[in-house]
Amino acid sequence: MNYFALMTDVVEGFSEKRMAYRPAHLELINAAHARGELMLAGALGNPPDGALLVFRAENADTAESFARADPYVTSGLVKSWRVRPWNVVIGASTP
Repeated sequence: MNYFALMTDVVEGFSEKRMAYRPAHLELINAAHARGELMLAGALGNPPDGALLVFRAENADTAESFARADPYVTSGLVKSWRVRPWNVVIGASTP
């Protein structure tokens, strides 16, 4: 298994605009976490100007599929997103 970082940049006023989509977003996050795909997730900045989500999967498709289905993305609240392989050196155990 490999790690992948999904990084997003969000629109101005994201904190307020996201509220209508937040329950569906959290449902997607909780489901990915329950499947063991999503390891960590959270907003960046205060107020948030982006987010970082860390996935553990065979390939980047898992993180990319998540992004394409995310209500924040589909509603236009995410200006851009990208998935990058993350080579963890310390801090995580791998089977």
